[in-house]
Amino acid sequence: MGRAKKVVLAYSGGVDTSVCIPYLKEEWGVQEVITLAADLGQGDELEPIRQKALDSGASESLVVDAKAAFIRDYAFPAIQANALYENRYPLSTALARPLIAKLLVDAAAEYGADAVAHGCTGKGNDQVRFDVAIAALNPNLKVLAPAREWGMSREETIAYGERFGIPAPVKKSSPYSIDRNLLGRSIEAGPLEDPWNEPLEEIYLMTRAVEDTPNSPEYVEIGFEQGIPVSLDGQRLEPVELVSQLNERVGRHGVGRIDMIENRLVGIKSREIYEAPALLVLIDAHRDLESLTLTADVTQYKRGVEDTYSRLVYNGLWYSPLKAALDAFIAQTQARVSGTVRVKLFKGTAKVVGRRSSVSLYAPDLATYGAEDQFDHKAAEGFIYVWGLPTRVWAEKLRQG
Repeated sequence: MGRAKKVVLAYSGGVDTSVCIPYLKEEWGVQEVITLAADLGQGDELEPIRQKALDSGASESLVVDAKAAFIRDYAFPAIQANALYENRYPLSTALARPLIAKLLVDAAAEYGADAVAHGCTGKGNDQVRFDVAIAALNPNLKVLAPAREWGMSREETIAYGERFGIPAPVKKSSPYSIDRNLLGRSIEAGPLEDPWNEPLEEIYLMTRAVEDTPNSPEYVEIGFEQGIPVSLDGQRLEPVELVSQLNERVGRHGVGRIDMIENRLVGIKSREIYEAPALLVLIDAHRDLESLTLTADVTQYKRGVEDTYSRLVYNGLWYSPLKAALDAFIAQTQARVSGTVRVKLFKGTAKVVGRRSSVSLYAPDLATYGAEDQFDHKAAEGFIYVWGLPTRVWAEKLRQG
């Protein structure tokens, strides 16, 4: 089709992205395909993936370790925003997309490519996230999506790849579609497409079944500085290590599973299973610390901002004017969100059981019902009179008819 001469392709090593390489060259006249695999903590062996891209016809195969940037620049801001799409999904997969888009755009600039490409289909959210993020970062860069246009079944895709020396999967492929990174796993398709079917235990990897969890509770103390997680049990940790350790500790107690019917941006309802142990606990702990350190009006107003923020990220608008404006608001609120939250992990639950902060707004001498009580009870009568005055006037007028 002659759409581009040099293309940077987001590459995972799977069937679709591997077939994209010869397809772009043979069907669309692309002269050179450079692949980019982002290491976001998905646990894959990246050297075989790098080599597979070269074997599939890529002129260069890039592997970028982006784990630190992923946690620092994408996950931690989302934790500050208590970001939960539809009040449940912590955006563990969605948060990776703007970062991958940025890596593609940066590579295209470095290698002089006139287009970038991805292997997304036409039904999912990721195509929107990639296309819109890339357009925001470089509106002059072409975005190619072969899998959205080639119209091949999976069997036909495998056969097409075999024509160009790409081996078929050696084992029967799983019925599930799975995406993984350091923040969690998303599992869909196969038996899960019937929302009545209970997920089989075999789909989980990061979290134990409740019956296999320890019989004694475990406590973890999470330290925050200006809304950013910085320590576990008093030990300061780098972002990647903190999330990795917390994933293991939380998952061991069966915490972090989500089973939900999700409203995709393209208008389809989808049954999704997520595992996000550390991320869910960090958001819960962070929100609790905010209740201790933010004023009531800021806390309550921020809830609406969080909902908007979550929808923006889910819908692929990480790089957008409204998101940037919300970032500024959230950053302002986090200046005093520092302290420690104590979480009890036990049999599939994570409960906040303690919190403390040097900038806490909690005043024991006002809250207590003991002898130390400093609250002026006499002031309450006048306050109630003024507060209830509009209701009293309304009631009187109503009685008068």
